[in-house]
Amino acid sequence: MLQIDDHPLRFKVANELHTRPFPIMEAPCTAAFIALKQGGDAATRNPAQEFAHLVELLDRHGAPHPQPNATHYYGEIGKNWLKWEQHTEFVTYTVFNDGLDPRPFEDAVFSSFPSDWLANAPGQRVTSVSLRIETMDDRDHVSQRLKDWFVPESLAVSSVLDDAAVIAADFRIDPLGHQRFAIFLSAETGERRLGRIVQRLCEIETYKAMSMLGFSHAQSMGEQLNALDRQLTDLMGNMRSSDADAETTLHALLGIASELETLSAQGSFRFGATGAYSAIVSQRIAALREERFRGRQSFAEFMMRRYEPAMRTVKSTELRLDALSSRSIRAANLLRTRVDVERSAQNQALLTSMDRRSDQQLQLQRTVEGLSVVAISYYAVSLVAYLLYPLGDIVGLSKGMMTALITLPVVALVWLMLRRIQRHTIKG
Repeated sequence: MLQIDDHPLRFKVANELHTRPFPIMEAPCTAAFIALKQGGDAATRNPAQEFAHLVELLDRHGAPHPQPNATHYYGEIGKNWLKWEQHTEFVTYTVFNDGLDPRPFEDAVFSSFPSDWLANAPGQRVTSVSLRIETMDDRDHVSQRLKDWFVPESLAVSSVLDDAAVIAADFRIDPLGHQRFAIFLSAETGERRLGRIVQRLCEIETYKAMSMLGFSHAQSMGEQLNALDRQLTDLMGNMRSSDADAETTLHALLGIASELETLSAQGSFRFGATGAYSAIVSQRIAALREERFRGRQSFAEFMMRRYEPAMRTVKSTELRLDALSSRSIRAANLLRTRVDVERSAQNQALLTSMDRRSDQQLQLQRTVEGLSVVAISYYAVSLVAYLLYPLGDIVGLSKGMMTALITLPVVALVWLMLRRIQRHTIKG
């Protein structure tokens, strides 16, 4: 034995591949399948409630409990066998019963699910299937059974797994509220292969039903997307008009972008899950290796004609939502650029106006300074003249002549003093 430390998840990830084994069945027999889904998406479901619901069913039949937090259970309940599986969004119950009911597709096998127990289920029924497995004696007998049990218009029939069995379904809900699946088994087909066929048929129906929830969600979005598309187109048309208020248009565009983001957030999980579920449906059908049975349409042909267009609608809705979101963002960016340009122009005009006002203020300041020179010079000349009048009497100069002689030097001196004060003010 190797002396080496194992990764803590080594056994968990290895055992994960074996946690959901195929059932072992022996024809003839019947099976009842039901899938339940809680409201909302996977993030809001409560797995503990589903587990407690399973335990309640097991207690009614006196069956042992699975391990806590188990996601799979296979065991005997009364005369039947129960297979329980917990998935990301839903939980499934399958009951297997040996033997056949006298009347095909009677509700007897569903009696393992008590009505009051079903009524208290933490979720709602997504789909339920009644399966009837018979041995195939001859193909004429199979054709007659198909004619009696199914609606010919939507009947899908094929021979699968190299003629191991003939499978049939019309994907309609019968008067008892279930889908009908029939399997006619070849004599050489083993019980394990039969279990794989039954499991794949149940998975095809379950994932088909779950993916069609995405189709319903896409349809409900259609009217709202049409309205938002029209609003976005009108707003983008108004952007070309010079009279349109850019600010108002920008707020309207941001409102549309917000609505689109909300729709995208609400639909992202459902659209993603729908893509995954539809891929599983295609894989499960491909794994059956279908061959045509007496000119009837196969499961793949039925899905191609009715199911795949619905899935393309989901995909186109998802792409349309992404395209509208991108358009709204591009339009908002263009309009935001236009608003920025207009604001820049307004700011430029404001700066020009401020420059003009500054020039006017400078001119006014210079005018005031000139007047200040005159006023200060007037008072300075008067003061100097009063001081020099006695000297004028001594030298024989009149007051007028004395005033005239000192005026220019005083004015020049005042002007120089003011210039010096201005220079000191600018440097400070």
